[in-house]
Amino acid sequence: MRRLLAISVVALVPLTNVAAAQAQEPADRQQAFAAAAEEFQVPESVLLGVSYLESRWDAHAGQPSSDAGFGPMHLTDAAAYTGSNHHDEGEEDARGDDSRPLPPADHEPEPADIPASLRTMERAAELTGESRERLRADDAANIRGGAALLADYQKSLGAPLSDDPAQWYGAVAKYSGAQEAGAAKFFADEVFSVIKEGAERTTDDGERVRLPAVPNLQKIVEWLEKLGLRPPRPDGVECPASISCEWIPAAYQELPPDDYGHYDLANRPFSQKVDYIIIHDMEGYFLPSIRLNQDPKYPASWHYSIRSTDGHIAQHIKTKDVGWQAGNWYVNAKSIGLEHEGFLAEGGTWYTEAMYRSSARLVRYLALRHGVPLDRAHILGHDNVPGTLPTTVRNMHEDPGPFWDWAHYFQLMGAPLHAFGGPRSGSVMIKPDFATNKPYFYGCDRKNPSAACPPLPAGTVWLRTEPRPDAPLVKDIGKHPTGESLYSVYDHSARASTGQRYAVAGRQGDWTAIWYLGQKAWFHNPASAPTAVPSMGLVVTPKPGKATVPVYGRAYPEQEAYPEGIPYQAVTPLQYTFSAGEKYTLAGPAATEYYRAVTFNLADHKVVRGKTKYLEIQFGHRVMFVKTDDVQVTFSG
Repeated sequence: MRRLLAISVVALVPLTNVAAAQAQEPADRQQAFAAAAEEFQVPESVLLGVSYLESRWDAHAGQPSSDAGFGPMHLTDAAAYTGSNHHDEGEEDARGDDSRPLPPADHEPEPADIPASLRTMERAAELTGESRERLRADDAANIRGGAALLADYQKSLGAPLSDDPAQWYGAVAKYSGAQEAGAAKFFADEVFSVIKEGAERTTDDGERVRLPAVPNLQKIVEWLEKLGLRPPRPDGVECPASISCEWIPAAYQELPPDDYGHYDLANRPFSQKVDYIIIHDMEGYFLPSIRLNQDPKYPASWHYSIRSTDGHIAQHIKTKDVGWQAGNWYVNAKSIGLEHEGFLAEGGTWYTEAMYRSSARLVRYLALRHGVPLDRAHILGHDNVPGTLPTTVRNMHEDPGPFWDWAHYFQLMGAPLHAFGGPRSGSVMIKPDFATNKPYFYGCDRKNPSAACPPLPAGTVWLRTEPRPDAPLVKDIGKHPTGESLYSVYDHSARASTGQRYAVAGRQGDWTAIWYLGQKAWFHNPASAPTAVPSMGLVVTPKPGKATVPVYGRAYPEQEAYPEGIPYQAVTPLQYTFSAGEKYTLAGPAATEYYRAVTFNLADHKVVRGKTKYLEIQFGHRVMFVKTDDVQVTFSG
């Protein structure tokens, strides 16, 4: 049970009071917070801080978020909204090793078990007299409901309705809904961090909301002691001390007659360096997804799971070991995988501030431990991982999708995505304003997948064949060998994402062209509202005399590097090439390695290293690799 309900009984608000409240509705969201705080005697800073951690003050156009939560205060209504794990992406082989392909799962993920107790909206309706329909769809009513719950939690703890924010720590921890003391503590600590520092932003529907800093908060140690919110760090869990993290091991066992599941033992970073951290979404709920990770027959595994509501983390695999998570064995062997609760097509409503903050701290911690650069060439979405062979490109996954806020994520990591260079720089970083950038998509409605998505903030731009808004989208011959790119939320064939760097191929008016999958790709980039920033750096282009250069989905060694007993893994180019005159941004060198791990016994596992040198480049939406001998590196100023 993750959402804790207050147990005290409070009389219903008379309907006349409800009618009066509706007749005097606040003019904007800021006023709605002020009015609700005054009505229920909750400090306005506490109400704003809780809402910021749950939704960043967004209303999400009435759509449900994690645990069937609605609105700025994330009121849960599981009785009215249920769902199940679903997957609309390509069905990739998570291990991504074509020398030992995995069979498809022999069972479907079990339905999500949303506990019956996830009904805070019912309690809010009792406390306020509002209907569930208004609590779901009307932001002012929703904020009233959240304020009423906070006051109710405060009373249930025997605490006064004080105007001192520090006295509300216990109620805030309870509002998280976390069953784990560490998760409740993390949520409350983050709320009070926001209150202390202050915040200001424009919401998804254009409302400007501000939380002034409250720097002189009284100490809240007595609340930590009273609530027992000082859990020790579990032995062996690889997480920073400031977040809530537990150890729930993935299954690792032999499967007769000659198989095993469902990750590989290794000795990283001594056997191989970790170069990537991969960001996924689960396409499902937290607990059912974790159960899949505990099933050795399920053909996928990952290192960490992050819960939406409160940012609580479960670690399943030691970072020294290799998860079957990215669909590319080369990347798996050199990466750590993080799964985030939620669904790609509903991304913005699932990716809560609590989740972003917890995940960002974990990524920064892992990146510092393993020497992973904090940039978009090494902190990759699953949608940025290349296919291994021409035949696997089409089914590679697309998560976490366009609604993941990469700019905010890197800001929280302490590595903000900055411009570098002048306005005529030879390369750019994609960086639209997330709050106001609302491109067209379809496919967000499970029941009507062809319907247009509501206008939602996104960190991506559409790429076109010509510098005009009605020009066709550029093509991706790997994803759509005979067809056109789609505006589907699940199709990134013609999209560039925040933080990705590309070489400039041309400029015309308000449009900028980049080199993308062997073609010029145009995106709208007006000076008044830029969707990209200058980004000087190194680029690669074919060496003189080379008409085209092959690109690869993995940096495997040459045949001569393989010792006796280890089969050669063919170095097969993908279906893409790039030609003389084209340029692609350089991420850095890529280690020439193949990790041979096909048995249950770690002693049998070997790393094959070659002499061929590779470079990682940003070639399309995904990163890819080229051989150093095929290209020359130049500076793009």
